[in-house]
Amino acid sequence: MPDVHFDSEQMSYSADKTSDSGCDAVCINAARIYDSCGAKDCLPDLPVIFSDENQEIVEKACSVRINRAHIITSTVDVEPVAFHRGFYAVDTMYYFAVTVDVYTASNAIPSTISGLAMYGKRVVLYGSDGSVKTFASDDEVVCDKNDCACSCDCSNNLPRATVQISNPMALSAKIDDCRKCGCAMPCAAIPECVKRYFGCDLVHPKHKAVVATIGIFTITQLERNVQIMIPSYDFCVPRKECAAKTDDPCEVFSKIEFPTDSFFPPKAGECEKDTKPFECECNN
Repeated sequence: MPDVHFDSEQMSYSADKTSDSGCDAVCINAARIYDSCGAKDCLPDLPVIFSDENQEIVEKACSVRINRAHIITSTVDVEPVAFHRGFYAVDTMYYFAVTVDVYTASNAIPSTISGLAMYGKRVVLYGSDGSVKTFASDDEVVCDKNDCACSCDCSNNLPRATVQISNPMALSAKIDDCRKCGCAMPCAAIPECVKRYFGCDLVHPKHKAVVATIGIFTITQLERNVQIMIPSYDFCVPRKECAAKTDDPCEVFSKIEFPTDSFFPPKAGECEKDTKPFECECNN
């Protein structure tokens, strides 16, 4: 087997592993983020679909109040952007479980029911080009039928997209009368895991529908696996001994720090908004 010729700069850097900082240069395989974006979205009037039993409660409702909302799951798809090499469209569909209190009369006890709301979004990010196929020892043997002569059409070369989403903020909910203006219902297919989450089939409304307004914060990233060289100081050897579990409640309480912030709330000027682009935890 012929010898592999390394780049001259890499050879010189590897030869001099020891520097003034006392660390070595090691090569690792890591996911490099090529592009990312953050968003603060208010999702108004998302239609909520319920089971047949809960929809009957909605049909008798005179008002609703949103209780809470949380994310069930999300689907993320990546595809190349035509005539814009290196850029990719990231299509994300979010699935929310929305809980509302339904009132059938002004002085009646509300019925608390949960339904499904969906929201789809597309963003375009730079993901660079890739023209190699990657195989690993722990992967299943799968034959790739794609001819990667044109790297832009090879699905094996697509970057990996990740989406991070905060806990949704349940803002409001109201009743829509489908007999007056019709109710816009989601047309996207519902994944099987979402159906299993609710435990029954979800139906479209007959005369009345619930629409909810939700606020979310998201970060979308495109990344690829690359080999990079980083400084290494030492292995991550634990520096402390694992403490034994104690059943003495007073001993546990003694390790809790005094809650100074609860007695002396921070002022408005102490809120570091520059380091938190989406939210601020300080209360005026």
